Amino acid sequence: MSEVTRKYEGNAAVLTLSNEGKLNALTTGMLRQLEAYLTEIEHQNEVRCVILTGAGEKAFCCGADIAEWGGLSPAEFARFWVRDGHRVFDRLARFSKPTIGALNGHAFGGGLELAACCDLRVLSAKARLALPEAKIGIVPGWSGTQRLARLLPEPVVKEMALFGHQITAERALQLGFVAELSDDPSSSAYDIAGSLGAVSPRATELAKAMIHGAVGEDRAAAIEVLGSAAAAASADRDEGVQAFLEKRSPKFDGQ
Repeated sequence: MSEVTRKYEGNAAVLTLSNEGKLNALTTGMLRQLEAYLTEIEHQNEVRCVILTGAGEKAFCCGADIAEWGGLSPAEFARFWVRDGHRVFDRLARFSKPTIGALNGHAFGGGLELAACCDLRVLSAKARLALPEAKIGIVPGWSGTQRLARLLPEPVVKEMALFGHQITAERALQLGFVAELSDDPSSSAYDIAGSLGAVSPRATELAKAMIHGAVGEDRAAAIEVLGSAAAAASADRDEGVQAFLEKRSPKFDGQ
């Protein structure tokens, strides 16, 4: 049985972490499935956004499955588990379409780091957020001290990572980490996704790249995306391609 399921709802692709027996803890297989779905969806023009949620009502994701990484050597843990997770999380964070995290329950450890990769988050009013890694002798490894530190005040990240404190849903809203609290985060996420029908897909994609450039999320790629988009829309580009195909020198006019 797939531990990440996909369905389409309106203009959104809905990805659900379906490891409910372990509070949707992330496994190697789940990371691979998530990455594969994102790659596939990015090329589907009819899909305007991705909604990421978890199965059940208790947890969006309680982190990484300890049974998966607990027996790894230090080198394997760092080189494969942490790096592979980073690659998948970066894939989500730098996805060209808008992403919405429908946090149906608690988001702890890797689950909170995964939620931080989404553009917008809707949180269950009963849920809590936490970085409990220090309680088992490790540290956040999937951007909890990096990306999350750009989204929350430094003292709050330290409160969670150093002291193990949990953040309530209400406090997460006050801090601006979530857009709204909801008794039905998935339904709220569908409503938000529906609003994308009134805006330009291209403008949305470019605006996201510009914002990412400003905050340092894959800044180099964001700059090149914007520059490439401008170049690709030029008459010079059309002339250059045509000249190459016709095996002649191009006649650029700067348009």
